Amino acid sequence: MTDWMIEYVYDDRSDERDRLRPEHRAHLASLAAAGSMPAYGRFDDEGPAGALLIGRAETVADVEAMLDGDPFWTAGLITERRIRRWPAVWA
Repeated sequence: MTDWMIEYVYDDRSDERDRLRPEHRAHLASLAAAGSMPAYGRFDDEGPAGALLIGRAETVADVEAMLDGDPFWTAGLITERRIRRWPAVWA
């Protein structure tokens, strides 16, 4: 299994994100329960709104498939979704 770094960049519709956040978190929690998303969270600084997720899958296509169901993605709230192979060293 390969680890992947996923960066979400959100658009400026924070009210819509707030509305869909419970569904978004439920989706990510289901991936975590399945062992496919060991970590995720939004950025909490002065930079652009977004989030960092760590995924586990065989291929980038598998990562895309599991993220395609994210309510933030289907609602068009994510303007950029960068996925990079991440050969992490876990302590």
